[in-house]
Amino acid sequence: MTHIPGPSPKEAFELLLAGNQRFVAGTPEHPNQDATRRAETAPAQRPFAVLFGCSDSRLAAEIIFDRGLGDLFVVRTAGHVVGAEVLGSIEYGVDLLDSPLVVVLGHDSCGAVAAACAALEDGKSPAGYVRDVVERVTPSVLAARAAGRTRPDEVLAEHIRSTVDLLLDRSRVLAERVAAGRAAVVGLCYRLDDGTARVVAARGLDTAVTVTTPS
Repeated sequence: MTHIPGPSPKEAFELLLAGNQRFVAGTPEHPNQDATRRAETAPAQRPFAVLFGCSDSRLAAEIIFDRGLGDLFVVRTAGHVVGAEVLGSIEYGVDLLDSPLVVVLGHDSCGAVAAACAALEDGKSPAGYVRDVVERVTPSVLAARAAGRTRPDEVLAEHIRSTVDLLLDRSRVLAERVAAGRAAVVGLCYRLDDGTARVVAARGLDTAVTVTTPS
């Protein structure tokens, strides 16, 4: 059986952005969403990207990137906070499924980021396990403030960048793949009102990427 190589990190990134552009333009193609694709992927999966995003109900990955079955290996937590289960899931997608791209997807009006900002302002944290989520977002908020970035979009961008760096710092598997040119990690910020996803961090892409800085 002939092995067909998968996309490079750059090609995977371009596939993802092309789908988002179709979604924004209102011209989705809904690829890989039919019975044929269902049958093709039943024996095995080889997603071209691992998408680690916020659990927000408005951030449905396959819709906003116009993809289908078997395309994306999706991991989601509130505020895209990182724990052992998240790291294990991402490593599974990268190491065992051979996905060449990991995307950290944040979005504006993120409740977890807002809650972390509010907790720092009034000293009150949410009850239950929501507090744990807020506490994991708080270092990003503090880092943004220390750098003089206090606007919501600036804080969010800092949290996305911090998550990208955290994944590479804590996952040796991912860091080695990126160092070898076999994977890339990109941080995207999604705008709820117009559906666009802009790049705020990129590690390991073999091409120039425009990284947007909040202004």
